[in-house]
Amino acid sequence: MSKERAGIQSVEVGFALLDVLAQARRPLMLRDLAAAAGMSAAKAHRYLVSFQRLQLVAQDGASAHYDLGPAALKLGLASLSRLDAVKLARPRVSALAQEIGHTLALAVWGNHGPTIVHWEESPQAVTVNLRLGDVMPLLSSATGRCFAAYAAPEAITPMLKDEIARAQRQRRQDIPTSLAEARALFDEVRQRGVARVVDTLLPGVAGFCAPVFDANGHIALGMVALGAVGSFDAAWGGAVEKPLRAAARQLSGDLGHRDA
Repeated sequence: MSKERAGIQSVEVGFALLDVLAQARRPLMLRDLAAAAGMSAAKAHRYLVSFQRLQLVAQDGASAHYDLGPAALKLGLASLSRLDAVKLARPRVSALAQEIGHTLALAVWGNHGPTIVHWEESPQAVTVNLRLGDVMPLLSSATGRCFAAYAAPEAITPMLKDEIARAQRQRRQDIPTSLAEARALFDEVRQRGVARVVDTLLPGVAGFCAPVFDANGHIALGMVALGAVGSFDAAWGGAVEKPLRAAARQLSGDLGHRDA
């Protein structure tokens, strides 16, 4: 067995206080902070004195409540500036593809719309005419629906109008053919938190796309799962959607996003 590397236990113990403050929605009283960190108030106070000297923690003079200090903000911003959402997502996508047994992809918003930037095929890979760099339609793909639901309206309006006009010419019944219908579709995506298509983009293919958000609450990328309708669990909360949603939520948290 490999020996665990030696560390400084007091640093690890004290970090529990910083972690509690990071998770809290508001400044905390000493007793509440100590209790949440699993230590006595006296012990917590000694750590907090040192953290205040380092400006990792600040105490309000009027209320005596504790909160994260300017040094903690500086460290957080530096960490966020170095984060690469796609780089963080790639190893997770590989593991998730093995778990669910279907093809996974990553998409980002490019110059022309939602663009596939990474592809991870599973042993049960379904043959599709999709390649790296492909731009996904907003209305007929799970990827497009996901980005359109969370993008600024002005960013998608020109592309959306073109797709609606094309759907009207083709007399399609499976995708929106008006702005009102499109908005209703995107509302549903936001309510569910994940986009889904079945037989919409490609015959015999189903897919989900889960959004990944950055620290500012903006969609950073989409995690996409797709497979053949006969073997792909397209149910909400099923064997594909549930782990995909969980992976996207975890990655969002690692990028600094906090659920409302």
